[in-house]
Amino acid sequence: MNSIESQILNRIHRVPKGDLLFPVDFSDLGSSEAVRLSLHRLEKGGEIVRVAKGIYVRPKESELIGRIMPPAEEVATAIARRDRIRTLPTGTYALNALGLSTQVPMRIVLLTDGSPREIKVGKRTIKFKKTTPKNLLAKGKISRLVIQALKEIGNGKVTKSEEKEVISLLKREDEKDLIHDIALAPVWIQKIMKKALENEKE
Repeated sequence: MNSIESQILNRIHRVPKGDLLFPVDFSDLGSSEAVRLSLHRLEKGGEIVRVAKGIYVRPKESELIGRIMPPAEEVATAIARRDRIRTLPTGTYALNALGLSTQVPMRIVLLTDGSPREIKVGKRTIKFKKTTPKNLLAKGKISRLVIQALKEIGNGKVTKSEEKEVISLLKREDEKDLIHDIALAPVWIQKIMKKALENEKE
């Protein structure tokens, strides 16, 4: 084991199991090529596992189910943090994140101001879809998801129970963020979101 490889391994052992590892985490130890080759050798040696291209982990272990790999959602969050990009869940991913659907999306689609790309994580796919800055202006953690989830359901297709659940979720949102985000939504979604403010003031 060469010097760079051993330094990388020492650093990996100081990182909690389950945390994602990127080549850039070790850029101070050598050239990008040397780091890449070292990580490849450590993977071959069983020290780490490749999650996706350029993403590794020292997985947690369970006595019942064995190796526990990080979910695609965690990978997406780590990539966004590493690349310092903004992302916004859309479609079935937004519905699932809010609890409006129990369906786990095999394809996670995220709007982003970063580079468009597609990453395979196990049997699932993460798609970073380039969008305009305007689409990423929503501030609220809940309200930004609600807008995308309702868009996925469609105008005129939102059931009474879904609307009730959405309003209940929005009542937990910061009021300033909610008011800000309502202004960004299509008119038909604004009408639903405003009900959370009305209920709040009753």
